[in-house]
Amino acid sequence: MTVDALTRTDAVSEEAATEAPVDSTPQAETAEAPAEAKTEAPESPAETPAEEAAAESPKPKRGRPKVATTAKKTRTVELTLTVTGTADGEWQAELKNGTKWVAKGLEIPAAAVSRAAKELHADLSGPIDEVINAARELQAAKVAQLEAELEKAKLALAELDA
Repeated sequence: MTVDALTRTDAVSEEAATEAPVDSTPQAETAEAPAEAKTEAPESPAETPAEEAAAESPKPKRGRPKVATTAKKTRTVELTLTVTGTADGEWQAELKNGTKWVAKGLEIPAAAVSRAAKELHADLSGPIDEVINAARELQAAKVAQLEAELEKAKLALAELDA
């Protein structure tokens, strides 16, 4: 017997109870129908047997199953610090938070860049110190050249005064 047949039988038996009995159906069938309806009807009127079966055995989801972790998810912040230097020893820093510029074109002393690189990691401080030392040597050569020019200018001035 199907669910539709049970539902129709319940409706017929309810109508029969409220109206005068009509002997169009045999007595045995009407007595059997309410008993069958009570045993085969789902417990809650909203769910049908197909829905119950679906609720009991859910369809497996595709992909890897999610594993419950005890790790605490932390919110990450993307900050990008860019430090640029020239061969002359001039250093600048720029800071970006995601896509928004926080600071741009800040002048930084070479000594501060060297200290910061040493604090961060030894692999960072090596190449940065090489660039700073090359700039230091270049500046020392420039100072020596300027001192030589100054001496020549002082001698030229002394000859003009004499």
